[in-house]
Amino acid sequence: MERRKFIKQTSIATAVVAGAPSFNLFAETKKSKKITILHTNDVHSHIDPFSPEDASFPNKGGVARRLTLIEAIRKENPNTLLLDAGDIFQGTPYFNFYGGELEFKLMSMMQYDAATIGNHDFDNGVNGLAVQMPNASFKMLSSNYNFTNTAMDGLTKPYEIFIKDGIKIGVFGIGIQLEGLVTPALSKETQYLDPIETSHDMTRILKEEQNCDLIICLSHLGYSYKYDKISDLKLAKKTKNIDLIIGGHTHTFLEKPTIVKNASDNDVIVNQVGWAGVNLGRIDFEFDLTGKATATSKTITI
Repeated sequence: MERRKFIKQTSIATAVVAGAPSFNLFAETKKSKKITILHTNDVHSHIDPFSPEDASFPNKGGVARRLTLIEAIRKENPNTLLLDAGDIFQGTPYFNFYGGELEFKLMSMMQYDAATIGNHDFDNGVNGLAVQMPNASFKMLSSNYNFTNTAMDGLTKPYEIFIKDGIKIGVFGIGIQLEGLVTPALSKETQYLDPIETSHDMTRILKEEQNCDLIICLSHLGYSYKYDKISDLKLAKKTKNIDLIIGGHTHTFLEKPTIVKNASDNDVIVNQVGWAGVNLGRIDFEFDLTGKATATSKTITI
């Protein structure tokens, strides 16, 4: 496994995929393969665009606009995955009235591939979340919530493997500690498992047993904290074989992804695109036939 290099080119962050040698950006051939990862986080039931008079996000966001953008990118590259890092629910009257049904149906119409669970997705309780799961055609990934003896038992998967143009992509989900954020009356008997230990298990399975070319963690831990709490940056440092962490919870607007050295001294891309659906994250991984790859990324304002 060669050391990867981080390259900064005009507002585009570029990093070599974990476990792959450096990739020559100036020698793209017809044999190269491009995988596009689109991602959102903390949409919080924002279906409509913000009003033109909004102080923070005037005339930004909106599901219809997001879909138009996603469809255009899929036409450009059919080998695209669409992912979400949690807190799909809570924030507008749409959730209060429909209980998450509309959010899941719209995400299904946009053809999301996978999402993970945020703490606000428990706001109608674990039973309320379970009731809405039939409206989700995408995979709900959660590897460190044990839902045994709850209504969500059997409705999530710890990980999912997607194959795009022969590239094997493993995706798993990590959630935040519910204590202090979700009352026991809402979470019921949901058990929280250590995110670092769980991530070690997931990456071992995906890398060593499933031989994935790319490993993505959908995290709702939060980008970073001033106090001693597990975050995306800490998760990246303490684990190995994760290539990309798509984060949520802290509503962090990153101008470009953060590159973190993992436990094996390899680069991990960590990204988060704010909240309320005003941005869409895009990361393009370029592979050649030898497995060499780099990633270019940008945040697109909707």
